[in-house]
Amino acid sequence: MKRTQPAPLSAWRPINLDDFLLGVPHYPEHVDESYWQRDAERMKEAGFNVVRMGEFAWHIWEPFEGKFDFDLFDRAIEVLGKAGIKTILCTPTATPPRWLTLNYPEVLRVDRNGRRASHGSRQHCDTTSPVLRQHSRRITAAMAQHYKDNPHVIGWQTDNELNTTVSESFSDSTAIAFRNYLRHRYATIDDLNFAWGGHFWATAYDNFDQVVLPHPMAPSHLSPGHVQDYHRFLAWSTAAFQRDQVEILRATNPDWFVFHNLGNLQDIDFRAEFGQDLDFIGFDIYPMLYDELRRTNGHPATQALQLDLCRSHSGNFLVPEQASGLGSQPSFTTMTPEPGEMRRMAMSSVARGADGLMFFRWRPAHFGAEIYWMGVIDHDDAPRRRFEEAKQFASDIHKIKGRLLGTAVHIDIGIAGADFDNQEAHKTYPIGLPSPQDDGTVLHLECYKRGVACGFVHPEDDLSRLKVFYVPHWVMWKPEWTPRLEAFVEAGGTLIVGAMTGTRDINNHIIREQAPGGALAKLCGVRVTEFGRIIAKNGNGLFQRIVPQAGFYDAPNTPASSSTERIYTLDFAGREIRAEHLYERIETDTDVEVLAHWSNRFIEGEAAITRRKVGKGQVVYLATYLTAGLVETLQDQLFAPCGVSPLVPDLPPGIEVSLRSSADRRLLFVLNTRETTVDLASLPTGQDLLTGDKVSGKTELKAYGCMVIELA
Repeated sequence: MKRTQPAPLSAWRPINLDDFLLGVPHYPEHVDESYWQRDAERMKEAGFNVVRMGEFAWHIWEPFEGKFDFDLFDRAIEVLGKAGIKTILCTPTATPPRWLTLNYPEVLRVDRNGRRASHGSRQHCDTTSPVLRQHSRRITAAMAQHYKDNPHVIGWQTDNELNTTVSESFSDSTAIAFRNYLRHRYATIDDLNFAWGGHFWATAYDNFDQVVLPHPMAPSHLSPGHVQDYHRFLAWSTAAFQRDQVEILRATNPDWFVFHNLGNLQDIDFRAEFGQDLDFIGFDIYPMLYDELRRTNGHPATQALQLDLCRSHSGNFLVPEQASGLGSQPSFTTMTPEPGEMRRMAMSSVARGADGLMFFRWRPAHFGAEIYWMGVIDHDDAPRRRFEEAKQFASDIHKIKGRLLGTAVHIDIGIAGADFDNQEAHKTYPIGLPSPQDDGTVLHLECYKRGVACGFVHPEDDLSRLKVFYVPHWVMWKPEWTPRLEAFVEAGGTLIVGAMTGTRDINNHIIREQAPGGALAKLCGVRVTEFGRIIAKNGNGLFQRIVPQAGFYDAPNTPASSSTERIYTLDFAGREIRAEHLYERIETDTDVEVLAHWSNRFIEGEAAITRRKVGKGQVVYLATYLTAGLVETLQDQLFAPCGVSPLVPDLPPGIEVSLRSSADRRLLFVLNTRETTVDLASLPTGQDLLTGDKVSGKTELKAYGCMVIELA
């Protein structure tokens, strides 16, 4: 396994390794040593080349302070290594041992209600604590030094799913660290008071020592600037906690790769230091779990969304935990993948940018909080259908990896994403509206169903690779992004700007000019004179639901029902489309064409969608939010004329397609997400790398079947 220097962050960046990492998270500490040799032999039989170990074993690595014991893992690593299975080790800082929390109780996290965390779970310690950071550096250094020359240890995972269980803390150490962070961010307390709007509700401070943590609703709403800076601080401190470990690992052995496994996107800014410090990002994907938490549009579409969001931060990724069976903790249980579905879900991850994948987990635990979280091997140590599917998937990978590695996922329609500040700005003052990510998801889902290549891309990335770029109401707009958009449009791209874009500044203040403000207004050729809410389908009332600490992505707010429904519609290309969430009244420049008009109520006849030609391209402004009906018309009226078409024509429902390409090859993934055979009528010409067969035109794809077609 050879590591090269990672390229700059980009949605199209491949992983900087020369082989596909394929295996499982493994917990030799959970079983008697008599299992180990059999485990290694079965992993080799399955076609695996790597395991991930040690993320929850600090109590074994260091049974009491200053006493390190590597014997158990030394022996486990050696058994696996002799079978040709390499090891990725994890820093075990997600689960500090009891001796640490007993001797240093100040490391424990405190929740928003003042309750101090207790031992007995995970992520119970506060990553802002200087005491925890000291012990984190110490255990990382000890492990790194011990394994620096071990040929079987090839890389490291930092911690485990940082901020997934909880990201906030209101401990004393958090308050001190927050104040110090603010001292560096603001030159004077007057600067902070200005940023937070201290003249509103007399919330100003006399000095930094007076600054408090933003306890929610204690008793009323907080300044958006205060809340925004708190979450910026959490993201910064999470990156600093990780950087401690990365610097030690890099200095000890520069040949090791280092990554982190995301379980959540909570209070982590991946395009900043957090992602820049790593070789690549890992993303733990449990499609059925995410789908049931969000109650979205089926787990195949949910998986595609989560993976495309992950890829927007840093490019191709590793999947350190891919669902293999039923997933469960005491409070929930997911559905169980049907025969063939585990392989199909894994292949979907590869289709969306995975350059390595590990099935979670090798075997289920017999004790603890995940006894019904199934693995590749069953509780009774028997390999059954999940083992056979993992084995089949490994065979698939060995057939395609020579053509796969070095390719990136093709995107025709980009959705602005991966910007921490804009998602957080929305959360500080959502007023019942969808977040930028939720609005973009409407477009992503419709593209997914049609087989259109769509993904999330940051404005600082290479927009020239796109045909269409949609900005889903990013309220915080940086002036330096506008010239990048202008260059994209002048070269022939289609830019679509959503309502409310560019309406707040970096301090979360409303701008003091007509939105969208500055050069962005000139580029779009519009200026907003008024905006107001529109009732969404299924009701939408005055009060939004306030969700305590959210997990696995914030679900859209669920407002109470409204007693009076006001329906607003717009006329777009002769179609009457119901609008949702928001209307804007806009003034247009003389060179702007009106594509759609509001068609009822007091704004009847006014512009709802506009277009301005710029160079070889066009800028479209939407004075509302996306709906499925609006996207359907945009597909016909705008996307198709821009050369955007489905990767496979006449795509039947339930068929997922994705294209991975490089300068010299194109791999089309065609995956059946349904439990029945599906007939395909218009496959492009090529060779299915999984079977070796030539394909073109008509074929049938069995239940949960997979094809990887190298196009002619």
